[in-house]
Amino acid sequence: MKNKNHFYREITPLSKNDSFIIFDRVKDKFDFPIHYHPEFEINFIQNGKGVRRVIGDHIEEIDDIELVLIGPNLYHGWEQYNYKGGKIHEITIQFHNDLFEDSLLERRIMSDIKEMFNRSIHGILFSKKTALDLKEQLMQLPRLEGMDYFLQIISILQDMANSRNQRLLSSYTIDFDKFEEDDKMKVIYDYIQKNFAEKITLNEVADVVSMGVVSFNRFIKKRTNKTFVNYLNDIRVGYAARWLIEKDLSISEIAFKAGFNNIANFNRIFKNKKNSTPSQYRDEFNGMKRFL
Repeated sequence: MKNKNHFYREITPLSKNDSFIIFDRVKDKFDFPIHYHPEFEINFIQNGKGVRRVIGDHIEEIDDIELVLIGPNLYHGWEQYNYKGGKIHEITIQFHNDLFEDSLLERRIMSDIKEMFNRSIHGILFSKKTALDLKEQLMQLPRLEGMDYFLQIISILQDMANSRNQRLLSSYTIDFDKFEEDDKMKVIYDYIQKNFAEKITLNEVADVVSMGVVSFNRFIKKRTNKTFVNYLNDIRVGYAARWLIEKDLSISEIAFKAGFNNIANFNRIFKNKKNSTPSQYRDEFNGMKRFL
């Protein structure tokens, strides 16, 4: 498997104040490049027969219905491969890797879920029977709110953990070296999070971590496999994507709110990173719900 620096580090729309985020969408193709992120991810896919799944060093053509749990920072993606066309129904749930604190996971009632989370560093494929059994609960999620939404997901996690015929996918595991834990990277990340809506220069951020521009460029490239501008744009596009889903603002308002001072530039960068225009993205994700 390639080094992780060859893969796209996705910045999800999930904020620090969110517990879970769910995407419920129907689309004509399922083609997402290999990427990784520190959040857990549950993927339910219906009518995707022929799509090829890549998780860690595992590659396999999927069946017409499947359910997968992907652990933090494990590389994953999907390719059209032998898919014959039609409408793919995808439900994706993401949640922070520290949502459930260790003190909670140590409780006896959480033991099955804890063990499942530990196994998820390989990626877990659940049986077709489990996917079918949980289909109705998963499809109800976008219609639920508040605590009902939260409890439904906990119930789904418990049923997944107790299900039979689970299969681990990747033969290797991922070291949890999340970049947020790197001192300098954390300072950079926090600074950009606070100031992304304003003009931010390379010199300015290099000064924040007491580095010269040349050294800073090498550091940011090594840690993110991106230039500083690309990394900054990833964060800005991440916020824009979230607001396109949850706020009743025009695309130009969102562009400027996210730190882009040129709408044409915003449209170009957004399409390059999300493989769709902002308006297409808003239409595709209009079934999303969030528990705060």
